[in-house]
Amino acid sequence: MLLNTAGGITGGDRFTISAWAGSKAELTLTTQAAERAYRAQPEEISEVETHLFAESGARLNWLPQETILFNRCALRRSLRINLARDAHLLLVEPLIFGRAAMGETLRAVQFSDRVRIWRNGKPLHLDGIDLSGDASELMSRPATGAGAGAMALIVYHAPDASVHLDAIRSKLPPTGGVSLKADELLVLRVLAPDSFFLRCTLLPILDRLTKGRLPTVWSL
Repeated sequence: MLLNTAGGITGGDRFTISAWAGSKAELTLTTQAAERAYRAQPEEISEVETHLFAESGARLNWLPQETILFNRCALRRSLRINLARDAHLLLVEPLIFGRAAMGETLRAVQFSDRVRIWRNGKPLHLDGIDLSGDASELMSRPATGAGAGAMALIVYHAPDASVHLDAIRSKLPPTGGVSLKADELLVLRVLAPDSFFLRCTLLPILDRLTKGRLPTVWSL
């Protein structure tokens, strides 16, 4: 369980997380609550770097709860995962564009996010998001978010990836999609109107992929 004792990320903060799953070990990492990226001065960009490793036969579950972007936040985030050839991975990254219940609108945001997954020294999945300026206007466009207030990425790498494809696809709303990028690699992205609907979509999928062992902090 990862804790942010500051209660959120403010301007100029620097956080680094490193974790290692040894051979044939299973490591699950999650967070006590949603992370918050608070208002900052434009020049005070916060940085969060996470480096994860999984050795041969290991299973790594990276399951943080939502990251909530506040208006005028400035955050640069990166996640790099190095997998052995036969290591397994389940990753989820939920992102919330302001708190809908509080009527928040993101009119000025600096957010950069990079996910880099390497397997046996070669790139397996590379992902990136850049939001700068009026995020609410950007996410309202039909080709970007069509008004979505939340989104999530799931990556699942394991020998049984193809077995889950149809079952997961049946659980997705029209604003979600899942693909089998390779024999052992599922990638899913979903948009939702807010954090509640996003979590309602994610829970049955994550419960399936963790074989019913999703951390209890994820409960509604």
